Amino acid sequence: MKLVTYAVGGREAVGLVDPADDTRVLDLVPVVGDRSLLEVVEDWERFAPAIRDTRDLPSVVGATLRAPFPRPRRDLFAVGKNYREHVAEFGRSGYDTPQRSEDLPDKPIVFSKATTSVTGPYDDVEAHAGITAELDYEAELAVIIGRGGRGISREDAFAHVWGYTIVDDVTARDVQRDHKQWLLGKSLDTHAPMGPWAVTADEVGDVTALEVSSTVNGEPRQKAPVADLIFDIPELIRVISAGITLLPGDVIATGTPAGVGIGFDPPRFLQSGDVVECAITGLGALRNTVRATTPDTPTRRTST
Repeated sequence: MKLVTYAVGGREAVGLVDPADDTRVLDLVPVVGDRSLLEVVEDWERFAPAIRDTRDLPSVVGATLRAPFPRPRRDLFAVGKNYREHVAEFGRSGYDTPQRSEDLPDKPIVFSKATTSVTGPYDDVEAHAGITAELDYEAELAVIIGRGGRGISREDAFAHVWGYTIVDDVTARDVQRDHKQWLLGKSLDTHAPMGPWAVTADEVGDVTALEVSSTVNGEPRQKAPVADLIFDIPELIRVISAGITLLPGDVIATGTPAGVGIGFDPPRFLQSGDVVECAITGLGALRNTVRATTPDTPTRRTST
């Protein structure tokens, strides 16, 4: 199943993407009431049968898709340097260490993105001129946790996965480099477009067969299978949950393939007006335009 959070008439609600027409959203309010998608995921064993068995749901007219979780309960978990070719391009760029190391990490590099970085699948991405002049894109598969827990083993990891979505891990490279850590450079407002759908794990099947890709202004930039991850999903869940309790609705962005802006010589950073598309097989696509907004200029995200 493909679920969404949509907005219409000043309210947010949960919808179901029509299996026969993925441009059509069916209203799940008759099934889940005024609950958020996070609340539905938390109580999935109760709601899943009702959603599967529902017939003749009304279509939503004039809906705007939000991020599946417009206001996550806590920061997104994210993983750096998790595709071999991306490790190499990142090392060559000099943005990681002055030594320009292309060595593969021996353990997952885990950081966080602030909840306020989350924005919708088609919303504008704020350029944040004056804070960064080196804006980059990173298409990523994101794992949605369904059943929480701590000390989760590799063998049990997929039993804790509710489903998947797409995240563009937009990055201010100069901020990332100058502060010698990743939180600030990864967490500027609107720098985590998410969606368009939250797709249940049973519909995805073999997640390693999915392909992650991106384009900028229609030009292909990234393309790689999830099978190329250095640290796979079970290992990421094992490592993160070793001492941190994962909660239903937690989002783990698993890393990005080669082809980001700093991988070019010279780097090709995003400019105002650029359109970035991030797509994953069966999960839809994000489409976001970079805009030169200011703190006094509201973005399309204000109603979320």
